[in-house]
Amino acid sequence: MNCIKYKNRYGDVFTFTETEDGNVLWEGNFEYHRFGYPNVYGDAYCAYIEDNSPYGVMEFEAFKEAVHEYQYGDDFSSGKYTIEDRKYAALVYSDRETIDMVDPSGGPYLSAGYDLGHLSDEFQGKVIQSFESTEKGYLIKIK
Repeated sequence: MNCIKYKNRYGDVFTFTETEDGNVLWEGNFEYHRFGYPNVYGDAYCAYIEDNSPYGVMEFEAFKEAVHEYQYGDDFSSGKYTIEDRKYAALVYSDRETIDMVDPSGGPYLSAGYDLGHLSDEFQGKVIQSFESTEKGYLIKIK
């Protein structure tokens, strides 16, 4: 099993230990950190399709970007959302059962879809699926 140590810009040392099932245990100083949940777009996209079915509709991936677009006025004091004044964005919600990003103060920032190979060649090809909170850090679930 692989185990590496990572020192962040504040001198905090984190350990990454491969588990028997191929996941990675991430332990260290998480006193100050942030984490995030993935957005769920299914309901919003379905509503968009229903409203626009007789017309051309954008693909799901394009919709995920467009639903958050915001256009500012010339003086940046007022703006306008580009898709139905936030009608569909209001239907987007966070999956609070899944953690998909962890960022301890000083790093390293890790997110779903990242290859842990950027931390060490020993973890090359281990792509993050999600995170699970543990007593001393996080279990990184690998795809």
